[in-house]
Amino acid sequence: MSKFLLWLVSFYTFVRMNVLRKLLLPIVPIYYLITWFRNKMYDLGIKKSTSYEFPVIVVGNLSVGGTGKSPMVEYLIRLLKDHTSIATLSRGYKRKTKGFQIVKTSSEAIDVGDEPLQFKTKFEDVLVGVDADRRNGILQLRSQDPQPELLILDDAYQHRKVKAGFYILLTPYYDLYSKDIVLPTGNLREPRSGAQRANIIVVTKCPSSITAQERERIKEKLNVLPNQSLFFTSIAYENTLVGTQGVQSIEKFQQLPFTLVTGIANPGPLVNYYHELGLKFEHLNFPDHHNFTDKDLEKLKRCERIITTEKDYVRLSKQLDDTTELWYQPISVSFIVAQELFDQKILECIKK
Repeated sequence: MSKFLLWLVSFYTFVRMNVLRKLLLPIVPIYYLITWFRNKMYDLGIKKSTSYEFPVIVVGNLSVGGTGKSPMVEYLIRLLKDHTSIATLSRGYKRKTKGFQIVKTSSEAIDVGDEPLQFKTKFEDVLVGVDADRRNGILQLRSQDPQPELLILDDAYQHRKVKAGFYILLTPYYDLYSKDIVLPTGNLREPRSGAQRANIIVVTKCPSSITAQERERIKEKLNVLPNQSLFFTSIAYENTLVGTQGVQSIEKFQQLPFTLVTGIANPGPLVNYYHELGLKFEHLNFPDHHNFTDKDLEKLKRCERIITTEKDYVRLSKQLDDTTELWYQPISVSFIVAQELFDQKILECIKK
């Protein structure tokens, strides 16, 4: 009965939110005009953007929700860390602190945000900072010793006060920005014309079986400009899990029931992947960037073993005791085609 009630509450919430969004449709033109006018002010130079003499790469999206920014930032770090010294800058979404913070491996997600802590945990030699004011964050990171030569800005596509040298725009295969409208009824943070600022557009979370014909149709739908490059990626799930007890093959869990805990925007692909593997599990789904409450943690502590996402793991690993097996599912970006061309364009941009 509890599972049914949980499903019923989730369904009611979904219906209520969709009805509310439709009721807010009259506000859409107002939001559209405000964001369009703001962008136009920056485009015309009436509102000033700060440019930099060193390479700054922005990874972002037009829509709210998960488009795969974190795996892309990690891909860029792996690609570039042997070529130059790197720093990443994020807002630190849902953190309790304010202003600029340097992220350390000993930091708490509640203080710096889960994704920045994930970057620092995975790449200890990379300088990671958080600041809602990206200009101040850049200034603070460049004042560090040693000084980073390249900055990767996570989720800063709408932060027009900064004029980056290179923009990577992500849009998920299942929710292309070309099919969407602006908030509050749609999911777009700004009009679709904002895509014109991108140097590279990446369609993320594609099925690996996507055909050349479908890729061409998507290119037409997105209205990719001649000066822009379009790439297609999918999610690559590692066949080993990482956790408090080391590394373990996913095959082990075919005979062991577990609880899947997700606090991400769209857990659907991961849930479907585990179903395809024939795994047996209970799914506890929380909102994106969820800060687990004491009540949540008490419930999770009653689970014998938990598999979660990497960004949820950086929080839960410090909040759960050793009585619960805790594992996370590593993922990475997998290019459908033209990975070498993508790498080449990124390497060229940091030399300018």
